[in-house]
Amino acid sequence: MAGLIFFLIATFFAFGEEVLRIGAAVSFSGKYAKEGELLKRGYELWKETVNSRGGIKVGNKRYKVEIIYYDDQSDPKTTAKLVEKLITQDKVKFLLGPYGSAQVFAAAGVVEKYNALMVQGGGASSKIYSQGYKRIFGVFNTAPDYGRNLIDLAVKLDPKIRTVAILYEKDIFSEDAARGALNRAREKGLKVVLFEGYPKGAQDLSSLMLKVRLKRPDVVIGAGHFKDSVLVVKQLKQFKINPKFVGLTVGPPLPAFVKALGKDAEYIFGPVQWSKAFRYKDPLFGSTQGYVKAYRKKYGEDPEYHSAGGTAAAMALQLAIERAQSLDPERVREELLKMEVETFYGVIGFDETGKINTKPMAVIQIQKGRPVTVYPFEEAKPVYPKPPWN
Repeated sequence: MAGLIFFLIATFFAFGEEVLRIGAAVSFSGKYAKEGELLKRGYELWKETVNSRGGIKVGNKRYKVEIIYYDDQSDPKTTAKLVEKLITQDKVKFLLGPYGSAQVFAAAGVVEKYNALMVQGGGASSKIYSQGYKRIFGVFNTAPDYGRNLIDLAVKLDPKIRTVAILYEKDIFSEDAARGALNRAREKGLKVVLFEGYPKGAQDLSSLMLKVRLKRPDVVIGAGHFKDSVLVVKQLKQFKINPKFVGLTVGPPLPAFVKALGKDAEYIFGPVQWSKAFRYKDPLFGSTQGYVKAYRKKYGEDPEYHSAGGTAAAMALQLAIERAQSLDPERVREELLKMEVETFYGVIGFDETGKINTKPMAVIQIQKGRPVTVYPFEEAKPVYPKPPWN
């Protein structure tokens, strides 16, 4: 009886409207606070847009969306506890993901245990999809694509590159991305002169920078998160290391990257899950450009891929619920597996592991203080070789 009461609370009448409560444990403090806030922006834009159109349609009913947020403090163990709280105490069956592969991985076992359902746009490690989980779906290409895209762009540029140094944070996303770059570099016949990790939370990479300076690589690739990308740029400049090409995961697309580095951010490359240069139709925002306009109106700046990934994850859940005509997580899961739909983000479709398998990635470069797409879609030509720091 108590369970029935809680279920009715989760989908209750408020001011004459039925409400569907969705849960999200996201980093609003700690190392991933910037990325977590961007992810939340994506969720909130989706929620407000859906609600302004009457909510999610299930049969003859419409459900206004409410999202319950908790701060996981950038800690995977806290993520797991909060996801369990959302499911067992808040009686939420549908969840949007946290930011970070380790956080998503920690949440996945809990979601599976309680037969809930999560669609996430914050974790890209391929490890998430190799555990046999059936209730985690992700709209991010897996991490090796980050490294592969950087190498694929670099080998197309003139003068030709020959040597590559790869640095990575020791976490499941970053090492996965670094190995993607390593394997692609070897496929392309490049010489990898350095492939080395550093501890999570490192605040000084001097010993690594000395090795990089001795090797004098044409390309430096850094696989980490926002704070790592800022640190790598600062220390490349400090040690007067001037490669032809610098590519960093996660950091460059974020507005905070340019704010943190100023002119030193210029000409840095970064792989992105999504770009406003995409040209897709969309059932909620009309098109990619419609999404960009809606985001600008709400937040006063262009969206980047973390926010877009959040919106896309939420939209995938919405579309699957509407197609299932049900709030039963199992029926919604079946629709996610069958679904292949064009959205502002690209075509969203999943393989049997829950991994998206229908969309490309892109690479941006910071030019004149803002990220522009340079590969494979060209908003601008890449500036190469990178000028010296001074």
